Amino acid sequence: FRRTRSLHGPCPVTTFGPKACMLQNPKTIMHIQDPASQRLTWNKPPKSVLVIKKIRDASLLQPFKELCVYLTEENNMIVYVEKKVLEDPAIANDDNFGPVKKKFCTFREDYDDISNQIDFIICLGGDGTLLYASSLFQGSVPPVMAFHLGSLGFLTPFNFENFQSQVTQVIEGNAALVLRSRLKVKVVKEHREKMTVQNGIEENGVVSTNIEKEVGKQIMQYQVLNEVVVDRGPSSYLSNVDVFLDGHLITTVQGDGVIVSTPTGSTAYAAAAGASMIHPNVPAIMITPICPHSLSFRPIVVPAGVELKIMLSPDARNTAWVSFDGRKRQEICHGDSISITTSCYPLPSICFRDPVSDWFESLAECLHWNVRKKQNNFAVEE
Repeated sequence: FRRTRSLHGPCPVTTFGPKACMLQNPKTIMHIQDPASQRLTWNKPPKSVLVIKKIRDASLLQPFKELCVYLTEENNMIVYVEKKVLEDPAIANDDNFGPVKKKFCTFREDYDDISNQIDFIICLGGDGTLLYASSLFQGSVPPVMAFHLGSLGFLTPFNFENFQSQVTQVIEGNAALVLRSRLKVKVVKEHREKMTVQNGIEENGVVSTNIEKEVGKQIMQYQVLNEVVVDRGPSSYLSNVDVFLDGHLITTVQGDGVIVSTPTGSTAYAAAAGASMIHPNVPAIMITPICPHSLSFRPIVVPAGVELKIMLSPDARNTAWVSFDGRKRQEICHGDSISITTSCYPLPSICFRDPVSDWFESLAECLHWNVRKKQNNFAVEE
């Protein structure tokens, strides 16, 4: 069953009454779209596929080999794999797999750019493989097909038993998509170096007085699928960070930290910290405190496209630490800043059925959402 139109229309109406209308903005982040209308199609038949396998998991070796044989020999696809995957002794020493392995194209993370060479991605593992796939593409992301071969599997809707027919449907362009929004994050760090001074003159010798001299800024950018986590790190003091929205201070977080997440990340760390769970099609950014020392600090949802900025409060007793989808963890000091907004490069995740059915099935299967013993009905008196 498919609706003929979205509940909100494919694009929201922007005229109100006979004369009022909304000023058109060419920088619009996204339109509200009927999830049932999001279908995969190919401009040209796909030829290359990136296969991502969970590292150090022996149970995935056989599925990995079967999939690669099917892709190379049955579909004549160019298969890309990470170099460290092929360094596994169980793969390197398998003579029967040798002819297939010779056809692979390999790459190394942070060294080789494959962003313009991949038509679609297949993940074998848990939710972490999808997060890893996202991190490899800092711009446009190819469609991702994720098989549930890990522990949780909230983001991996496909079972591996019938992988041949499922992969064939994707290659033929017969699949539903959910566009998982990502966060564009910019970290600006004041680059400092220590030097020794005496009477204001720098010396090569060692003296007792050390100062820090600002010598420039270091800028790093990330595309984040789940969340940005700012926490107090190893310090025993509360974190004390200021949160700005479009340049205005909205609050100061005093507690263990704060989570800024996408709707996809709302079912991850944010859910554990007490936030609501939001469907990936909802254009939003979530702000969730971690153990705030306040009775009134509730998680909030803000519109996609706003710019958040997080900095240490001037009177913070200690530094803070930040991580992006659980990776690239680093220290944030006074003067550093973290800017977060909605990325224009979502991750297109291929659905098993459709965006709505897959999400509610994941809530039921993985998180056992609203599971309780049934209430007895009243006995009917004769």
